[in-house]
Amino acid sequence: MPYLTPERVAALPRYTEEAPMRVLFSACLAGVPCGVDGTPYGACPDALAIRALANVKAVEFCPEDFAFGTPRALPDLHGGNGFDVLDGRARVRTDGGEDWTEGFLEGAREMLRRAEEARIDLAILQNMSAACGTQVVSDGCRLVEERRFQVGPGVATAALLRAGFVVVNALDRRTLELLRRALDPSHVVDTSKRNYDESDWYRARYGAPSFGRDDAG
Repeated sequence: MPYLTPERVAALPRYTEEAPMRVLFSACLAGVPCGVDGTPYGACPDALAIRALANVKAVEFCPEDFAFGTPRALPDLHGGNGFDVLDGRARVRTDGGEDWTEGFLEGAREMLRRAEEARIDLAILQNMSAACGTQVVSDGCRLVEERRFQVGPGVATAALLRAGFVVVNALDRRTLELLRRALDPSHVVDTSKRNYDESDWYRARYGAPSFGRDDAG
């Protein structure tokens, strides 16, 4: 799968203000109050720092807001990940049981259309989201006593991946640090930052990090 890796970062061309890197952001990461509760879910400094660079051209989109507006019910994947939804093997349902699958597919198609129209080089996407999740998403409704998780992307991310676009989790802080330095050579990398699949939470559930490889997911 085309996830952003340190090797891919090292191979990037030089981007300038005249020829910027075109980056698609989950809109909430850019501070747009489009979360289910009408907030942007809190600041994401790594994504915001990259968005602020002069040689980055940002495209912001929320597939859930596009399809259902804000605020809205809490949706989750049931029966599989985003690829399974694209292929008709899984559904998206709200915490109240309403089937939102068709709306999620519409949002995914619109996100893909905008990515293609903007000719993006990268998508930096929200963590865990049923639409924009990159590595791990909920398996069933998250508002239960024992929340379940599954490896895989959300619906919109799956559409981007299937079309060949490179994506990265907004919580892949080590990779985003390397990307920021590639875009801004004056940036000093914080070597204490780790990627999402290097966290204790991920390792306890899924073992060794896996999303630094193109066959992940």
